[in-house]
Amino acid sequence: MINKGGNYYRALEEITSTLNKIKNEREGLQAVLKIITRALNGDAGIIMLLDSTREHLLRVATYGLTEWYLRKGMVSAQNACLSEVLSGKTVVVGNATENPHVKHPELARQAGIASILSAPLIYQEEVLGAVRVYTRSEREFHKKDCAFLETAAKISAMALGNAILRDTIKKETSMESSLEPDLTGRLSSLTSQIRKPSQFAHPSEEEFAKLLDFYRLEWIYEPRSFTLEKDGNRIVEMFTPDFYLPQLDLYVEITTMKQSLATEKNKKIRHLKELHPEINVKLLNKKDYASLLAKYGYGPLSEAKVRGIGKVLITVNRIQKRVMEMAREISIDYADRRPMLVGVLKGVVCFASDLMRNISIPVTMDFMAISYYTNDKSGPIRITKDLERSIKDRDIIIIEDIVDTGMTLHYLMNYLSSRQPASISVCTLLDKRVRRLVEVPLQYVGFEIPDYFVVGYGLDFRGEYRNLPFIATLQHEDKETRQLPPTVPPPPDAALLQV
Repeated sequence: MINKGGNYYRALEEITSTLNKIKNEREGLQAVLKIITRALNGDAGIIMLLDSTREHLLRVATYGLTEWYLRKGMVSAQNACLSEVLSGKTVVVGNATENPHVKHPELARQAGIASILSAPLIYQEEVLGAVRVYTRSEREFHKKDCAFLETAAKISAMALGNAILRDTIKKETSMESSLEPDLTGRLSSLTSQIRKPSQFAHPSEEEFAKLLDFYRLEWIYEPRSFTLEKDGNRIVEMFTPDFYLPQLDLYVEITTMKQSLATEKNKKIRHLKELHPEINVKLLNKKDYASLLAKYGYGPLSEAKVRGIGKVLITVNRIQKRVMEMAREISIDYADRRPMLVGVLKGVVCFASDLMRNISIPVTMDFMAISYYTNDKSGPIRITKDLERSIKDRDIIIIEDIVDTGMTLHYLMNYLSSRQPASISVCTLLDKRVRRLVEVPLQYVGFEIPDYFVVGYGLDFRGEYRNLPFIATLQHEDKETRQLPPTVPPPPDAALLQV
């Protein structure tokens, strides 16, 4: 039975009992927040956890707050009231509509929020987030009220810490390599699990979320609604992107509608950029999404029957000439060092072998292998073959065959950075910049190519065509999908080049 208010000893008993019974963190925090709010005779409450950047607070449990108020925007950890809470203090706001430190006083007034009591969630002397209780009428919170909320917050933080520990042990016993050695990173992983919606609006959104989980990219589903048009104080039109990626400060909207039906969504994206030029937003249309799935070997484009090679984009001679030029650049840049080349199996073998033979300074070579995403398996990306040599204080050059979305390379650079190398640079034969989701630094680029699915010189399609000495597109039986995708023409001289 939920505590009706005032009896804090009884409420703390209910909180510990609830956390012991409920193993699902989402349900546990939701139930605990309700107990806390009602014990304090509050009208609404929220529990927020810090993201991996520690710059934003993400809501993981709410009670009594309207959806439109929750969509007011990302909650900044630099907010004056919250920054005090995140420093370990309990903060009382007597009048939220007149306090200069409240970021959205007008919205607080519209939501009927008068007073706020906030306390930090602290585990192992580190602040994980905050719990807040709101009242509709002005309230003077006393010492016993603050003491109760502080104690309830500590119990909740301890429960979160136990969940983090349980998740860490699970990863270690399953031999998964982890990029989250610190508490913040492990909390971020748990926060993502807690925040997962019970249902996505479209299967494509759920698939994209699984892909982000695989690459260990933190995401928030439908995080914020942007006002596009107002009529006085009345909001006429709003836009809510599907995902926000805090680590990349990137909003992503996915549409699988036909291009003719997606015009309105494109218009909203353009309008959003005009109103908020500081916002980084990316639209994945139907063709973009199909190409993304084809990269991992499934979806409509990957299932099309292949006749064979379509057009040759880059000939043998052009490849070899550019590889020698890149090897010369590396030899000059690292003339007084002994870099280690790191290639990721399997597609990089041809390029890495030719590049290494043309570098004129002493180098060492090592290879890694990583798991690849499949839509019928769960679990994050992991190292299946690690480096055989230590890279501590070494100059590392990652050798890539192609960089498109940037998600694999982003993971790899984070993983290698944790080994404390002296430096990391990237050398890629192909750069498909038009497909980039995650911006990654590329120091050496062979060729920038349009949005085609290409094979040859190590790159494959269903395990075939790696042995081709040139790089080409594929030709499919279905004329509408002969190229992957067909929207960008090949370079003007591609058809004239001799192999």
